[in-house]
Amino acid sequence: MTAIVNLLLSITVLLGGVRSQAEYIVKPDKYNAKTLIVADLPAPAEEPTEDTFIELSEVNMHYVVWGEPGRTPLILVHGNGGTANSLKEAARYLANDFTVYVPESRCHGQSSDPGVISYELMAKDLMEFCEALGLYKPIVMGHSDGAINAIQLAADYPDLPGAIIACGANSNPRTFKPYFPAGVQAKNAVQPDKLNDMMLTLPDFTEEYLSQVTCPAYIVSGQFDIMWNSDTLYIAKNIPGSDFTVLRNEDHSSYMSQNGKKAYVLARNWLQEKGMWD
Repeated sequence: MTAIVNLLLSITVLLGGVRSQAEYIVKPDKYNAKTLIVADLPAPAEEPTEDTFIELSEVNMHYVVWGEPGRTPLILVHGNGGTANSLKEAARYLANDFTVYVPESRCHGQSSDPGVISYELMAKDLMEFCEALGLYKPIVMGHSDGAINAIQLAADYPDLPGAIIACGANSNPRTFKPYFPAGVQAKNAVQPDKLNDMMLTLPDFTEEYLSQVTCPAYIVSGQFDIMWNSDTLYIAKNIPGSDFTVLRNEDHSSYMSQNGKKAYVLARNWLQEKGMWD
């Protein structure tokens, strides 16, 4: 019976997802469609101001800092399999206006591997990271798994973030377009990896869970992202007072890890609207 229910749920998500992709073309306003225009950029920072480690309860976390100390803290959170270098270009531009922290998640980069990983555990790590460094009301901007981490952090520790910008988050593995989990499963069959296992089984963001996010939130995806447009709408509708956009002609990484200038413009435009730009 459970298998039948799951199959019916998957079919329902698939049909709704396909409809949302077509609907985006004829009803772009429903998805708050925007085009990122790269203009009026400051000169990027040349070098980080700090490259070090901090010992948390379960992880020795590697992180890089860009920009002058004392400004509003902004944390950039990379995606699955990424490192601090994944969002380096965004950090270089954002360093003009914020103190930018780029931590490496557990089991990633130079951070230690405690043997287990989940979005809940990574959110706990981020909470401990903020407490250890005394980061008050940081803006948390995440890409892909980093976006999921940002949402999880804001739901589990609602008093911690000042705002979140979640770029390319999915609410459940069922909301991926079918080609993506098929590719992950194929890689996992050849070389099993707990990072892939996590993507194939988590998260499970229910309406009730998403409603626990109380800070300002910007839910973002690309028109050609790996999850359906309908999932971006679902996440945004269930986070109280959140803003959202499905970006025209962008995919999962084209405006984040592949283009730091677009990531900067995305953050700048929304944070200026919210009165949170330094």
